Amino acid sequence: MHFMKTILSFSIIPMLLSLFSCSEAKYIDMDVTEFSLLLKENEAALIDVRTQSEYDEGHIAGAVNVDFYNKSFLRLVEDAYPKDKPLAVYCRSGKRSASAAKLLAEAGYIVYNLKGGYMAWTEAGLRVTKYEVEVFETKNGSPVAICLIKHGTLEIEYDGLTIHVDPVGEYGKHTDYAIEFPKADVILVTHEHPDHLDDAAITALQSDSTLLILNKTSADKIGKGEVIANGQSRELPKGILLEAVPAYNTTPGREMFHPKGNGNGYVLTIDGLRIYIAGDTEDVPEMAKLKDIDVAFLPVNQPYTMTVEQCVNAANMFKPKVLIPYHFSKTEMSGLPGMLPDIKVLLRQMQ
Repeated sequence: MHFMKTILSFSIIPMLLSLFSCSEAKYIDMDVTEFSLLLKENEAALIDVRTQSEYDEGHIAGAVNVDFYNKSFLRLVEDAYPKDKPLAVYCRSGKRSASAAKLLAEAGYIVYNLKGGYMAWTEAGLRVTKYEVEVFETKNGSPVAICLIKHGTLEIEYDGLTIHVDPVGEYGKHTDYAIEFPKADVILVTHEHPDHLDDAAITALQSDSTLLILNKTSADKIGKGEVIANGQSRELPKGILLEAVPAYNTTPGREMFHPKGNGNGYVLTIDGLRIYIAGDTEDVPEMAKLKDIDVAFLPVNQPYTMTVEQCVNAANMFKPKVLIPYHFSKTEMSGLPGMLPDIKVLLRQMQ
């Protein structure tokens, strides 16, 4: 990583000085190799300027979709990113994004454009995804990409290591793990319900070296894996700390959905970045013991997990920096950000 940062520093900065010293604002064209390096270093916000339908068919992991044909394109970008944040843009072939890059450069941004666009990226065999990806930084500035696959299903990528949480193939939209994802280094399962435990998906992701870690009932059901219980912890590869925390129902009449002591929530500490994946739970009192959570995934599908009000109470117990509601089915979520003004709430397609 240090070597790549050195390359970036010596190759990009002179280019910036020469381009932006000119009276006419310009952008920087990059080939696939340069663009990939820029993204690995998490130096710029990635924007896919294609249409929503193009984006949904597949996009570069971490890209936010802002359609260049939208009349409000520039305003949408300006509302989302300050002028001191470099932007990396791409489209299908590089032509549309070149126009977008010119417009953004004239507005005062430093902009990088992918030559050849999405076609060049895929022809180079680089990874794309159909899913939304959120990228966070560790305490030392390393990127952690969280792929929001669906419902309670996530993939976390850090320094070449991949962790899958509750991989399920056939819930909602179909996910073909054998084709869409590389083999997992670690698979975590919170509990045994079929929208969280799918032996076929696990098998598709497993290699001989994959760590499969799950609660006891799930291990008993599929006959494999390493059991971890509430309150236990263990170290994962790359020095990642895994902690299993309680996940259960408390409302009278709901206890049978998720009994206390059975399912797990998980806290991952990745180079100082703390990610809480709650599993299926209500706002249990043990949440008050959570400390320094950077990113939290809380389920909001009543009556099986939390109501919106319970989600607010849970978030206020431990105050994560970022909250991503998931597992929310048809629950109306639009009012949640206004109910948590001190927490950044990201509403994503995690039904």
